[in-house]
Amino acid sequence: MLDFAKRWIGAVLDWRRLVALRYLPRYLADWAAFRAQAPGWSMTLSDSYPCLADRLPVTPFDPHYFHQGNWLARCLAVTKPPQHVDVGSSVLMVGVLSAHVPTVFVDYRPLTVHMPGLNCVAADISRLPFAERSLASLSCLHVIEHIGLGRYGDPIIGEGARLAAAELQRLVAPGGKLYLSTPIGRERICFNAHRVFAPPTILSYFPELRLSQFSYVGDDGVLHESASPAAVPLLDYGCGLFVLERTA
Repeated sequence: MLDFAKRWIGAVLDWRRLVALRYLPRYLADWAAFRAQAPGWSMTLSDSYPCLADRLPVTPFDPHYFHQGNWLARCLAVTKPPQHVDVGSSVLMVGVLSAHVPTVFVDYRPLTVHMPGLNCVAADISRLPFAERSLASLSCLHVIEHIGLGRYGDPIIGEGARLAAAELQRLVAPGGKLYLSTPIGRERICFNAHRVFAPPTILSYFPELRLSQFSYVGDDGVLHESASPAAVPLLDYGCGLFVLERTA
C-alpha cells in the first residue's frame, strides 16, 4: 500500500521535494557561513537556488539506464557497425553513441537537435521507415513496455508491445543484431507507466530471431552478465538486456 500511495501522490505532487524541506535549516546555516566567507560575491535571495537533498554518501543513479547504456556502447565497440539505428531510447545515450558510430535516432516525439553523426527521424514504432530485413545494427532500450499505453500521446493498443516487437523483428537483416531492453519480473501492467514481462514472453515476441546473449539488472541494481533467462530469479522490477540475431 505504501508504494501504491507514493505512485498516486507522486502523480500530482513531488513528495520528494516536500521531504527535502527538512533540510531547510541546514541550507540557511550554509548560506550564512558561505556569505561570511565570500563577501565580494553578489548573493541575494532572488538569485537563490535551493538544492536541499543532494548531500549524499554515494552518487545516485538509475541502474536500468546506466547499465543498459553502458552495455550497448560496449557491444557496439566490439561490432563496430558502419551505421546504427536506435528506436526511442535515452537521448543522452544516443547523443554519446553518435560521437563514435553514425546513428539514426527514431522517436514518436522527434528529437530536434542537429549534430554530426546523428540523424533524427520522427516515426511510429509500429510503422518504421525502413525496408524489411535492412538493418544490421538496431537497438530499442526501455521502449516497448510503453507502447499502446497512451503515456506519450500514442494510441491505446492492448497488444502494443507485441506489435512493436514484430516491427523491430521485421527490420533485422540477415546476420544483423537487435539490442533490446525492457523491464522483467512479475508480469503485469503498471498503467499507464509501463509493462513488466517475464523473459520467456519477450523471447516469444521474436520467433524469427535467435537469442545470442542475455544479461539482466536485478532488483538490487546489480548487472548480471551472460546469464540464462531461465535462471533469472523472480524479480519485481528488473531489466532484461537481450541481444537477438537473425541467422538467415
